[in-house]
Amino acid sequence: GPAAKQLEDAPSGRILDVADRLRDWQDTADLVAGPDLVISIDSAVAHLAGALGKPVWLLDRFDSEWRWLPGQNRTDSPWYPSMRIFRQVTPGDWQAVIDAVRRELAALASTG
Repeated sequence: GPAAKQLEDAPSGRILDVADRLRDWQDTADLVAGPDLVISIDSAVAHLAGALGKPVWLLDRFDSEWRWLPGQNRTDSPWYPSMRIFRQVTPGDWQAVIDAVRRELAALASTG
């Protein structure tokens, strides 16, 4: 859709868009199985990664859905033990979420 056009503005080689190669959920599951970690918004891919037991970091919005237990300030999910949740503290403030993910990703990469 129109939002995918934003990929054209990304630095060259930084984003790999394979959406046109995914025909069904098996293709998507095969793609999810490849990387060490999936980082996603609340989407079907996040649920698929969690269901497959793949490490997944969920970027969750301030007005979160019930399934992520927003009132409990949890960073884990009872539905998907391999999931870690990064929540917006302020509505619309994605920068703080991205900064937290960036720090944690750098820490993870430094441990090998």
